[in-house]
Amino acid sequence: MQPLSALPPHEMRTALREGSLCLQTGAFVTRVRSTIAQVADGIGLLYADYPASVAAPFADFQIHLRRPAGVRRWLRAQVEFDLDGTNPFQPLPLAQAFPMFEWVLNWHISSRAHRYLIIHAAVVEKHGRAAILPAPPGSGKSTLCAALVCSGWRLLSDELALVRLGDGQLQPVPRPVSLKNGSIDVVKRFAPASVFSPAVLDTSKGTIAHMKAPGESVRRAHETARAAWVIFPRYVAGAPAQLEPIAPARTFMRVAENCFNYSVLGAAGFHALGELVDATAGHEFSYGHLDEALALFERLAAAP
Repeated sequence: MQPLSALPPHEMRTALREGSLCLQTGAFVTRVRSTIAQVADGIGLLYADYPASVAAPFADFQIHLRRPAGVRRWLRAQVEFDLDGTNPFQPLPLAQAFPMFEWVLNWHISSRAHRYLIIHAAVVEKHGRAAILPAPPGSGKSTLCAALVCSGWRLLSDELALVRLGDGQLQPVPRPVSLKNGSIDVVKRFAPASVFSPAVLDTSKGTIAHMKAPGESVRRAHETARAAWVIFPRYVAGAPAQLEPIAPARTFMRVAENCFNYSVLGAAGFHALGELVDATAGHEFSYGHLDEALALFERLAAAP
């Protein structure tokens, strides 16, 4: 595969229209089909550094985003995800076509990649050690993740921590960082040289924009990492940065609550999570200022 940017734009759009464009994100290859301009624009902007090919012999996932037939094709135009003639999700306004692409790819991985224990968490790495950041929406997880990867940390994922069942290594799946509402402007001010998709208003999560993953993280997507910390971040306006240790048993239960397939994996999931917790330090982390948060993470990375 060659970088997507090596494909002339008209060839990329033709491949998208014909359903032959294949993108590699970490361990996964996704075949994408769409005639929707927002999908082509978003992929061309944010996935330019990713390995891509036309008509790869195998793809893990298939994504077909299209306009519905009938009046909704033109009146209050929508986008829908077609999966072998079925529609697993409700159609969305056409302006949300690129965020829908990202959400569908997350859904594919979290519901089907059961060779991993899958945790709803960001993952960043420095000096060979990775921090897993599980947190619910609104916690400041993605804002912190974006700031860290713009400050020299490697992005493994903004949404999905993939723990290999065999050896506990973290499998990278670096993709654009999803930012919501006020965090969009916060990160733009912090990293003005970064590339962002246009903001999409009025989604179920509010206003959404995606930040392009650093090229170095994309190029190193084949390099696994060993988890050193499980850190539960929480943004508290104006609060000083505080890192508090938590007991392994509590860490285990909280991570299990953030797993997509813990119960699906059964005993294998239990053992994988137990080994992950045994090998890491669990912490609660609250912060109100990015500069303080980043300084604390740098101290973690520098410590033996």
